[in-house]
Amino acid sequence: MKTEKTSKNAAYTGLFAAVAASSCCIPSAIALIAGVGGSASALSWMEPFRPYLIGLAIVAIGYAWYNYLKPKKAEDCCDLDAKPKWYQTKGFLIGITLFAAISISFPYYAHIFYPNNKKEVVIINQSDIQTVNFDVQGMTCAGCEESIKHAVNELDGIVSVIPSYEKENTEVKFDKTKISKEDIEKAINGTGYKVINQ
Repeated sequence: MKTEKTSKNAAYTGLFAAVAASSCCIPSAIALIAGVGGSASALSWMEPFRPYLIGLAIVAIGYAWYNYLKPKKAEDCCDLDAKPKWYQTKGFLIGITLFAAISISFPYYAHIFYPNNKKEVVIINQSDIQTVNFDVQGMTCAGCEESIKHAVNELDGIVSVIPSYEKENTEVKFDKTKISKEDIEKAINGTGYKVINQ
């Protein structure tokens, strides 16, 4: 009985750790789908803990599988005839394992939840086009890049937006007669990430 409870707790711990490992991206995608924004970087502080959370998820779910698959002892023979509880079933463990894998890999496919909102911009005078490189603090993955790209492309006069979490910057090409650098900075800051040194 104690092993069953430990196995159940291990499965839930693994699931929680897997979701926490991608907590920088999951809330911003949910906010976008729900139609609210501004909190994309709220949990980006957890990014340095991502490898440890992934390790915890793997160990905890592995332990739950070990408890499920290990041979039963002779004194547990009476328990074999009883119908297992839902959290003791193979289906439960498969579900937890799949959900954890999907959660851990979320930053690598988060961009598919962001609709393409790039507009066709007609450039009348090439001298009106300006390129500004914003140093942006708080981006940790491709999902963060998409959040900024989506927010800036909502503005009028944007020609291109190239965010990079690795370089911690966002390059924006825009028509200065239609939008100002300050408006772009406000849009980036509105996602929850912070423009620095501007």
